[in-house]
Amino acid sequence: MISDNHDSLVLLRLAGIPGVEVHGAAETGAAVEDVLANRPDVGILVMTEKAASRIPAVVKALRERSDPPLLVEIPDRHGSRREADFLTAYIREAIGVKIE
Repeated sequence: MISDNHDSLVLLRLAGIPGVEVHGAAETGAAVEDVLANRPDVGILVMTEKAASRIPAVVKALRERSDPPLLVEIPDRHGSRREADFLTAYIREAIGVKIE
């Protein structure tokens, strides 16, 4: 778990998911690099939306990989930062199919 928010990190730690709190793009990018280089056992990388928004190129590269870890962005305690139709827009962008 990579989080920019202490409360989100604590909540997931209570569920048994270890993680790190980061602030800024440099720390966030370094945390992702650390997971990729040193944690081959991580299959799912959970990251708050705000942390992911700080490193868009890294997030895009993670999404395009065929190797683990799978990136899952979650909202923090302040709620989601995405538009209501973000999933259909993502599918449209990824495969070019319009879903109605």
